[in-house]
Amino acid sequence: MNWITNFVRPRIKGLMGSKTASSDTLWKKCPSCGEMVFHRDLIASQNVCPKCGHHMRVGAKERFTYLFDNGAHEKLPAPEVPQDPLRFRDDKRYADRLKEYRAKTGLTDALSAAKGTLDGLPVVIAVQSFEFMGGSLGLATGAALVAAMRAAVAEKRPFILIVSSGGARMQEGILSLMQMPRTTAGVDMLNEAGLPYVVVLTDPTTGGVSASYAMLGDVQIAEPGALIGFSGPRVIEQTIRERLPEGFQRAEYLLEHGMLDMIVHRSDLKDTLSRVLRILLKQPAPPRGNGHALPNGDGAVPASLSPPASA
Repeated sequence: MNWITNFVRPRIKGLMGSKTASSDTLWKKCPSCGEMVFHRDLIASQNVCPKCGHHMRVGAKERFTYLFDNGAHEKLPAPEVPQDPLRFRDDKRYADRLKEYRAKTGLTDALSAAKGTLDGLPVVIAVQSFEFMGGSLGLATGAALVAAMRAAVAEKRPFILIVSSGGARMQEGILSLMQMPRTTAGVDMLNEAGLPYVVVLTDPTTGGVSASYAMLGDVQIAEPGALIGFSGPRVIEQTIRERLPEGFQRAEYLLEHGMLDMIVHRSDLKDTLSRVLRILLKQPAPPRGNGHALPNGDGAVPASLSPPASA
């Protein structure tokens, strides 16, 4: 009896468990159209549904792989900050929640930054990942973003921010809100140094993040269908008691109303960033004829990015 209990049953459960895990990792359901997508097809399409074009959320690791040349990059160290300054507790301690997300994601906090080359251009890229506590803005996120901006200024590199966030981190109270002016000062440092600051807004970008540094880019780019705003549509509808227009706060609606410069498919993002940065830096395109598309996809530079005509 002990042999069956201690050896046979665990082996059977282990086999069944591994089969289930394998099947879960081989296929992923698109949250938009419900299509089951094979994992290799999803990797090949950069986590974009091949049926409906829905851009699924991805983290810093994938973003760095997509954008840096050959995926090669050097991660920038994040400053140390107080872990639980308010000793906050809801249904669990904030310190325990941080440990849980760090173990789950492998990230120290919501923002990761690295330096490398993008199409031959030395750049700093920061990624605010939704997978870590909804990409919320707290002391660690603000400090890491400002430190990355300082590194960009010190090495005279353009700065690219890819952001996905639900807003300020409630567990840090007023300290999280203080990161809004702090990071805005970091953007001013880039401006004073004459370095391009390009923001890529992904789904979702809301709250205090959208109300500060995420909307201060020299060029504002968004992924298709991204939710961008301060409060969510449901909260607004409940407050004003009116039905909102179709597609309100989606990237396409914001582009139509002048809040964005362009919407770019994830597969075209690296080429677009390369061309935008070279325009802002007044550098010629690299000498090659590989058919790269211009930012607006029709062979012309958008008016907002065209260099001013000489007098």
